[in-house]
Amino acid sequence: LAAGESRLVPVDFKVPAGVGSLEWEVSATGPGRARDAMRARQAVTEVHPVRAFQASLVRLSAPASFPVSAPAGALPGRGGVRVQVLPTLAGDLDGVRDWFRHYPYACIEQRTSKAIGLRDEALWRAAAASLPAYLDRDGLARYFPADWLPGSDSLTAYLVQVADADGREWPEAALERMLGGLEAFATGRIVRAGALPTADLVLRKLAAIEALSRHGRANPAMLQSLEIDPPHWPTSALLDWIGILQRVQGVRDGPARLAEALNLLRSRLDLQGSVMTFSTERQDALWWLMASADANANRALLAVLEAPGWQEDVGRLVRGTLSRQVRGAWGTTVANAWGTVALARYAEVFEKTPPTGTARATVGDAQATLAMTGAASVHEFSWPPSTVPLTLAHEGQGAPWALVQSRAAVPLSEPLAAGYRIRRTLAAVDQKTPGATTRGDVVRVRLEVEAQSDMTWVVVDDPVPPGATILGSGLGGDSRLLAAGERREGWVQPAFVERTPTAYRAYYAFVPKGRFATEYTVRLNNAGRFELPATRVEAMYAPEMLGMLPNAPVTVAP
Repeated sequence: LAAGESRLVPVDFKVPAGVGSLEWEVSATGPGRARDAMRARQAVTEVHPVRAFQASLVRLSAPASFPVSAPAGALPGRGGVRVQVLPTLAGDLDGVRDWFRHYPYACIEQRTSKAIGLRDEALWRAAAASLPAYLDRDGLARYFPADWLPGSDSLTAYLVQVADADGREWPEAALERMLGGLEAFATGRIVRAGALPTADLVLRKLAAIEALSRHGRANPAMLQSLEIDPPHWPTSALLDWIGILQRVQGVRDGPARLAEALNLLRSRLDLQGSVMTFSTERQDALWWLMASADANANRALLAVLEAPGWQEDVGRLVRGTLSRQVRGAWGTTVANAWGTVALARYAEVFEKTPPTGTARATVGDAQATLAMTGAASVHEFSWPPSTVPLTLAHEGQGAPWALVQSRAAVPLSEPLAAGYRIRRTLAAVDQKTPGATTRGDVVRVRLEVEAQSDMTWVVVDDPVPPGATILGSGLGGDSRLLAAGERREGWVQPAFVERTPTAYRAYYAFVPKGRFATEYTVRLNNAGRFELPATRVEAMYAPEMLGMLPNAPVTVAP
């Protein structure tokens, strides 16, 4: 190039599968010794990530065998049969950690739960440091740091409870503010409306008092305004009641009431083999309070770990709550955080002597030997060409556990509607060439969602092509004029919007049954052919309520 001349040179590059980032180095030389160089790193988002599609947990007290085969539609050369041999039942929650690594959303509850589930101290310190920005003037935590959002007593109680159960500490000043807010709520000095018009005040106050009891701030007087009726409470409230009775001194007939509550909990448990359910599961799905049967199962394990008369049942509870996992994880961030805490505590109390020896795994003609080294031993077999038996056997003292996962990348071929239906349309806002998509064009994306039932905290997650810029943030290079025509329809407004380099995400505090629509505007900055992940709508605390829409590849001309 001549002096002062510049030229944009497109380079075609196919991103290989299975990489998390690309590193680029560009150098330029000139006359004499003139030389310059630049390095850059580019993150890669998997369009069809390898996921656990099935998972089985077996104890190797005797040889085990079952057939394995690749899921229908799995992409060749990716995934396989992963065998993990665990010296302790609670020693490795790899499926939970994998679930959290792929979990994309980031309210304060989700950041907290993710830090606990991943055992990531850096994530915990970041969440703890940011907590003051989430507290309202009464000391109750908001889901997002938006001043107009009211704090939630349920969220605040959870943050206090789970941190204490895991032996973690919030910043002292922030914790004091949260405890003060919960005290004011429990005693009626402040009022918070529920997310739904339902009679849940007693349940919410029980959770607040249980959280206060963990720091010696609860007293019997807080219970006087509540109608104490454990047989008719959902299991989450019963567990809060058990925690209060275990910690608060001076409750009238406290020991007798505690024994009654534990017996009531036992009567609700249904353990069939290794499967665990509750007789009250239909009324336990209090998603607007972040409560679920999975979370209850893990909290129940914590509640009875050292309770008299429960020692013979603890092992069955552990197996039962693990049986509730789907693809190696529970259904919500809250349940996975409680599960991480509960199983770590179980290991401390009951699993102090790990097994010894080796385990042998065979898939068809392939074999692997996994040694008991004090940590989990892992081997991943490639998918066999047809259905073959997987056999497992242990030689040595003790009886380790084996977690077998079916892992594959399976593209979404058609829309999935399990609570939400999605329609996605594109319209040109600023287009260089009519009928063609060119670098620099501005496109408006319209997302229409049909919800089948009322739900709190719903997220709309829509991917954008690499290098694209979502307009509307107000940052440099943004265009208020181009984004001015965006429309929203329906009675819902997002409580928080994330405009990330990879996706547009809108979080809704409440979505009623019916239809709503949202729009956003994106500038296409890079040329190329880009594969996109599926558009997703999900109820964050009832993830079985979801909708997914596959996206066609996007081609942007230079």
